[in-house]
Amino acid sequence: MPDKKKETTIRGIGVSPGVVVGPVYILTSKATRVPDRLIPESKVAEEISRFEEALIMTRSQLLKIQENIADSRAGEDAALFDAHLMMIDDSDFLSDVVNGIKEMNKNAEFVVKRALDKHINALSSVDDPYLRERVADLRDVSRRIISNLSGDSTSQLGKLTERHIVVAEDLAPSETAALRKDMVIGFATDHGSPTSHTALMARALEIPAVVGLHDITENVKTGDEILIDGNKGVLIINPKSSQLKKYGELAEARKNIVDELNQLKEQPAQTLDGHRITLSANIEGPEEIDAVLEYGAEGVGLFRSEYLYMSRKRAVGEEEQADVYSKVAEKLKPEPLIIRTLDIGGDKQVFGEQFREANPFLGCRSIRLMLSRPDEYKKQLRAILRASAVGNVKIMYPMICNVEEVKSANLLLEEAKQELRAEGVPFQNDIEVGIMVEIPSAALTADVLARHVDFFSLGTNDLVQYTLAVDRVNERVAYLYEPTHPAVLKLIKHTAEAAHKNNIWVGVCGEMAATPLFAPLLIGLGVDELSVPPSAVPLVKDAIRSVDFGMSKKLAKKALSVEEASEVLGLCRKLTQEAAPELLELM
Repeated sequence: MPDKKKETTIRGIGVSPGVVVGPVYILTSKATRVPDRLIPESKVAEEISRFEEALIMTRSQLLKIQENIADSRAGEDAALFDAHLMMIDDSDFLSDVVNGIKEMNKNAEFVVKRALDKHINALSSVDDPYLRERVADLRDVSRRIISNLSGDSTSQLGKLTERHIVVAEDLAPSETAALRKDMVIGFATDHGSPTSHTALMARALEIPAVVGLHDITENVKTGDEILIDGNKGVLIINPKSSQLKKYGELAEARKNIVDELNQLKEQPAQTLDGHRITLSANIEGPEEIDAVLEYGAEGVGLFRSEYLYMSRKRAVGEEEQADVYSKVAEKLKPEPLIIRTLDIGGDKQVFGEQFREANPFLGCRSIRLMLSRPDEYKKQLRAILRASAVGNVKIMYPMICNVEEVKSANLLLEEAKQELRAEGVPFQNDIEVGIMVEIPSAALTADVLARHVDFFSLGTNDLVQYTLAVDRVNERVAYLYEPTHPAVLKLIKHTAEAAHKNNIWVGVCGEMAATPLFAPLLIGLGVDELSVPPSAVPLVKDAIRSVDFGMSKKLAKKALSVEEASEVLGLCRKLTQEAAPELLELM
């Protein structure tokens, strides 16, 4: 552990912006020993009742957490706890525990841990980032149920009475959700990634956070003073007065910049020489529409419809979907609402059954799954069509890898139209249809695909992963995840050229679009639309309004001529430093 008076700087991953200084609170892992007791036959029914009461308490706690998060306008993060609720209602899990108590005559704590550990071990070996995050969910649910069974159900973070920066190996979703926001001013963890629950929660609750610090829990103790910079991913132990002054001034400057950028709401997203870019928002649920309007986005460029499915253990009916889509479309009109059809893996339980695949990330997921279930897919297409009667709705197919998939999806769409027409149900007959370009095969055959759709949207998160064969949440290879890799840029350029040759537009809806540093580059590569999280709209708009189209095209041309991703990054930084230096202070 560093000397008490020595200033020590550790670098991690900044996942939630802001600078904060305060005392450490070490959050210990609640790895309480689970008792292993034999239960007399006469007490088995009582033990099952005890388990059922713990489930009722757990459900009540999770619903309360959801309510608190929803009140803080973190709707998409409140939805994370739908997954926890699904787990405690899962029929297989319930029968495993009840039968385990009956057959083994064991106490409920032991049987619950045994049942969930079985699922954890099965999922831990699966090569799928989404499933690995579900392992964290299972561990969290297991801890919560066992805590309720043992009578120790209070979150450590809920007990804080003074303001602290919480330091932990990692943070369970329910820990971050149950905290008192006025007492927790920052997070710092050994593990984690930009897509982890901790990162999502921290951003939603507007708490600065740095993750991926490896051994921060071994280098500080409760009461130590630390400074964290969630923008730069920096943590300083025992900061000197000079550092405190420097970061205090930096925090104030950043606040002033953000306040100024928020004044751009009514201004168009166009370059200095008048080249217009559409700046849209990505959302997961209807509760985010207020933020879309507040930040001045030009509609929704990506509505992740799987949000509706992930909160349930069943397929979602047509009526329910149509109601949600229609309400969002009506609130947005005349701005567009682009609904991406269900983008989820066959390994996820959304149709009442679950599949096991050796590599689900490359398996029956997304459009492949939906085309294998035409009746379910048609329900969603009918719901989207019905919503088009009340607003400016467009359809987007995900994870397209060949033209046959587009033709098959379009055929189902036409069948849905014919059915609605026969039923006398109104819809927009010439509704626009687009595809996600997130697989190299789609980018390379974009000229063929463009003949069958009205627009493209580049999903750069998956495009980078599939192009470079890199799992970005795998700490051992994350350094290879480079959005500015020459291969990725050439695919983006090729896709844009194919789109324009066929008179359709092309957008980007991945993290690359939400990074102001890359906005001029993407514009220069020929992108017409950027779709970003609502809160990123002001920053990206500033980046667009700070350059002219000619500068962007020169940047793109130079970027396509260099050999390394780091060189491209340097070019982007140089242009941003010249055109919009204030943005570098926010990144």
